[in-house]
Amino acid sequence: MYFSNNLKVLRKRRKRTQDDVAFTLNMKRSTYSGYENGVAQPGMQALIVLSEYYKISIDTLLKTNLSALTESQIRMLETGNDIYTSGKNLRVLATTVNSENNENIELVSEKAKAGYAMGYADPEYIRVLPVFSLPFLSHNKKYRSFHIAGDSMLPIPDGAYVTGEFVQNWHALKDGDACIVITRDEGIVFKCIENKIKTMGKLGLYSLNPLFEPYHIDAADISEIWKFVNYISSEMPQSMQSEQEIYRTVANLRNDIEEIRKSLQK
Repeated sequence: MYFSNNLKVLRKRRKRTQDDVAFTLNMKRSTYSGYENGVAQPGMQALIVLSEYYKISIDTLLKTNLSALTESQIRMLETGNDIYTSGKNLRVLATTVNSENNENIELVSEKAKAGYAMGYADPEYIRVLPVFSLPFLSHNKKYRSFHIAGDSMLPIPDGAYVTGEFVQNWHALKDGDACIVITRDEGIVFKCIENKIKTMGKLGLYSLNPLFEPYHIDAADISEIWKFVNYISSEMPQSMQSEQEIYRTVANLRNDIEEIRKSLQK
């Protein structure tokens, strides 16, 4: 069990002393210290009090190693996204932080993509990825950027760097969400999704480019999902969509016809 260590992790995150917590919970300091040091075992009432104070379920306090989780994952637990209270699978994410203890945005380049499908959960692999930050993104969420190849998601161009937000709860994904999906067989794919996990245990994947056929993938074959946030590209987007091009052509034809009509009337 991870109970003793979890109490230390949660207390230090709140920058509280053992005296502070004991006073707030109306406990003796020696009692609380005993829980953290593993020399005393709390009764059910004490477990309930500690669970309510730290906003973490009793099962998680006992069974989950919180020191192996990222800051954003612990925040998810504290805000109700808890495996034992919501029935969702907790996915441990390897990540890196900067000198201010804020999580980096790791960049998975084209060369690194082949290894990412295998090394996504390896802290040593993640540690050597290039990192950057985007100041307008939330510090309370986890982001990662992927170098995307191909034209299946036009108008997002080939070679764009697509940044996604880590998705802990796959059931919360909505039909039409654009996502970077990490699969065991296909590696990294960038598609719009149709969420059939509850009913069929699958995700439907389709492209914005109609030339590419949609298909399904079993949820069991998915390692991670990152919901699209933005993209960076040196390529200028097309100024007009095809429908707009048609409207412009029709307008030009009307102008030409009007000019011809005026010429005939002279």
